[in-house]
Amino acid sequence: MDDRSSSRARVVDAALRCLAKSGLAKTTVDDVARDAGISRATLYRLFPGGKDAVVQAVVESEVCRLFSALGAAMGEAQDLESLVVRAMCEAARELSTHEVIAYLLSHEPGTILPHLTFAGLDRLLEATTSFAAPYFERWLEPADAARAAEWVTRIVISYLVCPDDGIDLDDPRAVERLVATFVLPGIQALRLWVDA
Repeated sequence: MDDRSSSRARVVDAALRCLAKSGLAKTTVDDVARDAGISRATLYRLFPGGKDAVVQAVVESEVCRLFSALGAAMGEAQDLESLVVRAMCEAARELSTHEVIAYLLSHEPGTILPHLTFAGLDRLLEATTSFAAPYFERWLEPADAARAAEWVTRIVISYLVCPDDGIDLDDPRAVERLVATFVLPGIQALRLWVDA
């Protein structure tokens, strides 16, 4: 990495720490610059858009990190069932233990919830479906793979936002039962429904 890239990465890491501690509303450019060990002017040279640009860089970095972890987990799947279980468990683990997401859901839900409804959800589903569908295509036709990837994403979001006492996505055995009982039959039903 060159010095500029290294400095940008340091700012993103600092912003993550600040956001986890103070949230989006209370985190300032000065907080991030101080935590990164740089001046405010340097931060603005690195991120001319200020706080919004830093937050966008954090989101992009964390999405890449999430997709990398998901790709590693899903790439080891031996069949469709293990793919879905691995995807759901890894997504739940990554998202439920993410300090910034936890803080925002607890203290500033209005910053997260718009991304989980209406147009925000459409963009999220499009991104995750584009990423995950090729993994599903190992066992499904492309159109079915895209529908299955989107449906699994919707299930994960649903259980993370509104946890169910009976289903813990952090428990692989519970996820295996959920997948075997409802998700795989649902994927099959999606295929039949579309073919009808």
